[in-house]
Amino acid sequence: MEHTKPYHYQVMRRAIDAIDAAGDTQLSLADLAADMNMSPAHFQRVFSTWVGVSPKRYQQYLTLAHAKTLLRDRFTTLDTAHSVGLSGSGRLHDLFVRWEAMSPGDYARDGADLTIRWGWFDSLFGPALVMGTDRGICGLAFAAEAGPEPAMADMKSRWPKATYVEDPAQLTPWATAALGMTGQTQLHMIGAPFQLKVWEALLSIPSGHVTTYSEIAQSIGNSKAVRAVGTAVGRNPVSLLIPCHRALRKSGALGGYHWGLPVKRAILAWESARADATL
Repeated sequence: MEHTKPYHYQVMRRAIDAIDAAGDTQLSLADLAADMNMSPAHFQRVFSTWVGVSPKRYQQYLTLAHAKTLLRDRFTTLDTAHSVGLSGSGRLHDLFVRWEAMSPGDYARDGADLTIRWGWFDSLFGPALVMGTDRGICGLAFAAEAGPEPAMADMKSRWPKATYVEDPAQLTPWATAALGMTGQTQLHMIGAPFQLKVWEALLSIPSGHVTTYSEIAQSIGNSKAVRAVGTAVGRNPVSLLIPCHRALRKSGALGGYHWGLPVKRAILAWESARADATL
């Protein structure tokens, strides 16, 4: 398939970076194509293959007003999502993902006796740090905003007593699937019991849809814990796959995102575009 070619992968990453950097300024097809050293027709064809819509249409999804549109048209009631089997180890990002959680006792030991392999990988949303145990991916961070060293320090601080080994080759099959390319991946979630409940609720939000922090709190049986839910969402160690970017404020504001709001906007726009392309 054309969109699996490494060259086109890099071009699309640069194109999305350029579109996001322009903010609310619409970039013309001709200007974008010229920046990518491609003809307008060829660039439009490759971009549409990757994203699912034209560059012009994609830019419309990046506006801040799009979040309010998502809440109006694609709000997901998590109780309904649970009832139709979208939670837990079910479908996630149209990938086959197996979810496995670490026991509370193991979590309390701060990762002691745990070996975590790590590696850097390219993604449409900037450099991605992927971490994994023998059971699956336990961490996925984006460094486009913070930079590689702060992202690495942030992830290591979550499990300070673990042993870290640089081993991108071992992680490549999982990382490739996680970053939207091809194949299968699996998750090994490491968190406190309350965090795990919140992260499982996030798994219920279909791609291209959103929900609110208060809706998540209600779905886990603690409607007053909105602030605690927000904290747990922000501590999600596996970005993209555990879709914390799909949690918005009731007002339609994007809320926070641990790896930077530009990354959150880009992911939501990419998912919305692909969801609309399948309608």
